[in-house]
Amino acid sequence: MKVKSILVSQPKPQAENSPYYEIEKRNKIKIDFRPFIQVVGIDAKEVRQQKIDFSKVTAVIFTSRNAIDHFFRLAEEMRFTVPDSMKYFCESEAIAFYLQKYIVYRKRKIYIGEKVFADMVPLFKKHKDENFLLPASDVLKPNVPTLLDSLGLTWQKATLFRTVSSDLSDLSDVKYDILVFFTPSGIKSLFENFPDFVQENTRIAVFGKSTVDQAKEMGLRVDIEVPTPQTPSMTMALDKYVKEANKSK
Repeated sequence: MKVKSILVSQPKPQAENSPYYEIEKRNKIKIDFRPFIQVVGIDAKEVRQQKIDFSKVTAVIFTSRNAIDHFFRLAEEMRFTVPDSMKYFCESEAIAFYLQKYIVYRKRKIYIGEKVFADMVPLFKKHKDENFLLPASDVLKPNVPTLLDSLGLTWQKATLFRTVSSDLSDLSDVKYDILVFFTPSGIKSLFENFPDFVQENTRIAVFGKSTVDQAKEMGLRVDIEVPTPQTPSMTMALDKYVKEANKSK
């Protein structure tokens, strides 16, 4: 079946040269963007209820930009001045770069992983005497606490923000040929908003194993799975699929 429309469950890309716009133009199709989930910060009272004491922390582990935003937001709310001696462990270069929004980079101790959380193991081993804080959402990948515990580190998780489903009620009568998901939360949001959703001819594109598992658990047929060696990115996979589906027969 031909593809005329795609809904991507993420915010609209700001960059004018986004590959999504290229796909839209090249294949003469319509691509819409709509976040299926949103991040909501918790307040200082809830942090205290978790028995989090920022003053005892000597190192912070950041796995996302949201974690950075909410850590510094709450530090300010709680009138905690983050000391210059604080060490920062960032999962990737991009996350470390974002940290510059809040600190003077050259004056701080920043340690950067290659790409995934496990890449930071050698860094943790070198600094195993620190008192680590892991700012995170209410949904945390299970491998993260397992890995930190296995290293025998002194660490604490701080739930500083939550992932909640967006209100998508205005989409109830809108049909798309492909729905694109990047997180298990996005799949859950679909069914929270539309409990009676029936897939029929709608193609489902998903990124990542945990998202695939969630889709299948909810009874969805996964038509486009990313990443693969041939299509490491979602845009590459969509472009390939649309070209095949829209070939003149």
